Amino acid sequence: MIGRLFFAFLLAAAPAVAEAPLTSVRPVARGASALVSSVLLASTQPIRGTARAPARSLRPVARASLTRSVQAAVAVAIADAARSEPAPPAPAVLRVVPVSGAAIGRSLRPVSRSASAARAGRDWATARARGQVCGDPELQGVPVGYVDGNGACGIDDAVRVQSVAGVRLSSAATIDCRTALALKDWVTRSVRPAFRSEGGGVAGLRVASHYSCRGRNGQANARLSEHAFGRAIDISGFTLANGQMVTVEDGWGSRANGGELRRIREGACGPFSTVLGPGSDRYHGDHFHLDTARGRGNYCR
Repeated sequence: MIGRLFFAFLLAAAPAVAEAPLTSVRPVARGASALVSSVLLASTQPIRGTARAPARSLRPVARASLTRSVQAAVAVAIADAARSEPAPPAPAVLRVVPVSGAAIGRSLRPVSRSASAARAGRDWATARARGQVCGDPELQGVPVGYVDGNGACGIDDAVRVQSVAGVRLSSAATIDCRTALALKDWVTRSVRPAFRSEGGGVAGLRVASHYSCRGRNGQANARLSEHAFGRAIDISGFTLANGQMVTVEDGWGSRANGGELRRIREGACGPFSTVLGPGSDRYHGDHFHLDTARGRGNYCR
């Protein structure tokens, strides 16, 4: 009796090898390596028999037959996995496009205005640069070069100035660059501020004299004037934006413009070496004489 019970216990605990599961394994859409591992694991797990399991299920399966079955299952799993797995993406092709240094510089420039505004600014700057003289866009005119003055007179490098800091000259003035730059400084710092709140501001300068091969104060036997070297300009009046004309002769003693004209005259002493006007002598009662004489200090009277 004890022997029969022990034998029944062995039957229940012993692993049963079933033939059907070896060929019924279905691959899942995973990687090939994972599928092979799952198939081999399934083929080696013990299958528990029941009390009714037939005695023939205990018959050992030949090693070669088991190996062939496992190989066949693995082959099927790999084929199914290959069909189910997406093809790897094609490698990206890196295209190298050469870029010039100028293009890189343009791309790094900050954009602070619209394209149309920037283009308008460039057009204005180009137009100003085309007409500039003495290397300053605020001085618009024509370069003249050497002016032969028949003897002691003349200018080595003359320019014909037409406007200064946006203020038009009544007639183009032939002077040298040092005098032209002094004129721009005076207009910017003194003339424009003086008329800022009157008549819409200053729009033009009335030119009484510029280059002229003559003696001082127009005297034939006098020492040569600074006008004879392109170093002087005479201004007799100021045109305002509303068309009003403020003359030195009429405005100097007036309550309306006397203060502005005095401030303008004082402001000229510094940019120019010599400043003469009403009260200086009998020759300058109707204009301001402004020159850049070399070799001496300022003479403002």
